[in-house]
Order: sequence, then C-alpha cells, then structure tokens
Amino acid sequence: MTVSGEVHRRQRQLLMPPFHGDRMRTYGQAISNITEQIISQWQVDKSFTVRLAMQTITMRTIMQVVFGLYDSPRAQELEKILCQILEDGGSVWRAVELYFPLLQKDWGSSSSWGKFLRRRQRLHQLTNEEIEERRLQADSSRTDILSLLMAARDEVGEPMTNEELRDELITMLFAGHETTATALTWALYWIHKLPAVREKLLQELDSLGENPDSSMIFKLPYLNAVYSETLRIYPVGMLNFPRVVRTPVTLCGQELERGTVVLGSIYLTHQREDLYPEPKRFKPERFLERQFSTYEYLPFGGGARRCIGMAFAQFEMKVVLAKILCSLDLALVDDGDVKPKRRGLVTGPDRPIQMVVKGKREVKYPSLSSISG
Repeated sequence: MTVSGEVHRRQRQLLMPPFHGDRMRTYGQAISNITEQIISQWQVDKSFTVRLAMQTITMRTIMQVVFGLYDSPRAQELEKILCQILEDGGSVWRAVELYFPLLQKDWGSSSSWGKFLRRRQRLHQLTNEEIEERRLQADSSRTDILSLLMAARDEVGEPMTNEELRDELITMLFAGHETTATALTWALYWIHKLPAVREKLLQELDSLGENPDSSMIFKLPYLNAVYSETLRIYPVGMLNFPRVVRTPVTLCGQELERGTVVLGSIYLTHQREDLYPEPKRFKPERFLERQFSTYEYLPFGGGARRCIGMAFAQFEMKVVLAKILCSLDLALVDDGDVKPKRRGLVTGPDRPIQMVVKGKREVKYPSLSSISG
C-alpha cells in the first residue's frame, strides 16, 4: 500500500459505521455457521489436523464475510490464488525477498519473484472486477465488509477509490487467513493441553446459556485472557517490518544514524521476564491481573501501522473457539510439547497438531448467578 493510500485509509476508517450492534451479530452468526459446517464433518474417534481445519474456517470467513462471495467461479479462483501465494510465502527464500528489495527481480514466470508478481496481478484483476461489478449493481442490503468499505465516505463525502478498496481487501485477505488459523490452532492446543484452562473456559461459556449472542462471547473476560495469552506466548508475527532511520535519533540509549535499519521483535518483547513472569508458561490469568500497554503487548504491531484486521481477527477467533468448545468434546492425539517454528514471515507449530473428537458435548446450562455464587 502506498503512503498516500494509508493516509486515506486512516481518514476513512474514522467515518465508517462502527463494528458493533447488528453488524457484529450478523458477522458473528455467519462465522458461527461456517464453523458449524466444518466441524459437522469431523467424525468421532477419527483424528484431524487442526491447522488445516482452521484454515478452511478462516478462508470461508474471508470469502463470505469480507468479500460477500460464496461458491462463484471468482471466489474459487481468488481462494486458489491466495492459497498459492500463502504457501509460497511460508518459504525462507520468500521472506528474504520481502526483506531485501534488491532480490525482487522478475526472471520470468518460473522464477520465484516472477511467479509471485503474476499471481498478484491476477489477484488484483479479480478484486478490481468484483469492485466494478458491485459499483454497477449497488445493493444497500449487503452486509459484507467490502460493501461497508464501498459505502464509507471521507470528510468531504468522497468514497474510496478502487485502488484503496483493493488494498484494504488484500490486506485483510493476507492478514486474516493463515495468521488467524495459526492462532486458533495454538489456542486449541493450549486449551486441551491444560485441563484447568479448559474447565474454567467452559464454565464461563456455559454461563451464557445455549446459543449465546456473539457480542456477549466477545466480552467474556477469561476467553479474552486465553486469546491474549495465546498471542503472547507464541505470536504469529515475530517481527515488524523494517524501518529506516531518516534523521539521527537516540533510541533506548543507542545512537542511530541516518540509514540504520531497525526491526522490532514482538516475540522477544513478549518473552521479557520483567513484563511477563514465567514467560514460557501459558498463564491467561496474567491478562486478568493487569493491563499491558501497546509497547508491552503488540501481537498486531502498533502505532499507525497496526494491523487493520485486528478487531475482526479478535472477534472471529473468539466466536470460532466458543462454537467448537461448546459443541464438541475434543482431545489432543499427542499431548507432548509443541514449539514454535519459523514459517517465512510468521511462526507456527513445529509439527502438525492433531486432535480427535470424543463426542458431542452436552451440558445443562446453569445461570450466571449460580456460577458466580
């Protein structure tokens, strides 16, 4: 995204309808329905790979909730190209290319960067086609995020350009698929590896009764703590993108000259023992005991360049977890330790995490007063 495009984005964000109320319930129901469709295919006593299942959920969520696309040919091609780009992006070489522009050379369609450029071009083309089609066939009843962005106006009443819309959508595509799927995978691992965490979380979810409103799920304190600790202990994004010093500056006692490249380490910040005692221990309670500043806890980055999809990712992750945990009794196939492993620009589990369905979960829902009492 260009700098000017990013400025426009920040201005227009302020003028978009807020992400709450009826819109939140609509998205929550859609995410819940998608999750239900996927988990209904899981068979009792048959194992499945968690990350692949979570990727299916997050991809369908993006296609339906963000783009408003279902099983159309355009949706299928968009999904295919996105998966190809993300799969290639998991390589160390692609990460090196992104960090070092001198390596970004188009040596033809079979070269690494050339292949990426051609796929990106087709991705842009498909996105532009969808935007143009929506402009010609405006429908005010649509609730997907693309329609919301198209309805947004800046301070002088101007809508987003096609380029700005495309940049927003592609950012959400890349930021909201594999990253959210990986975070969900880690969350399910920790919840089922630590019985006390699972028991406390289920008690909180059950307190809402059957078929709770998504806005109530979003506000649950212990679910939020589990979510936050999942992104703290093994953040999906280890680093932010590099910054280059334009004017000499002193940072944390270090003199940085013009041209110095600076990277922020999200992972190391989250492992600081002065901020997070016993940092290797999964302890959701730390997020109930205190609030951390944006310089101490930054799984989505920070400042003006913080991930635009943060609020939606938080919401999606909580709704998906609530739906799975309330519907099924799951167990880890192997409860041995899993460590983070670098995958291109992001991290993921160092081995596949597999789970098995023990059965459907049946519960007599207590009242909130009985839980608190």
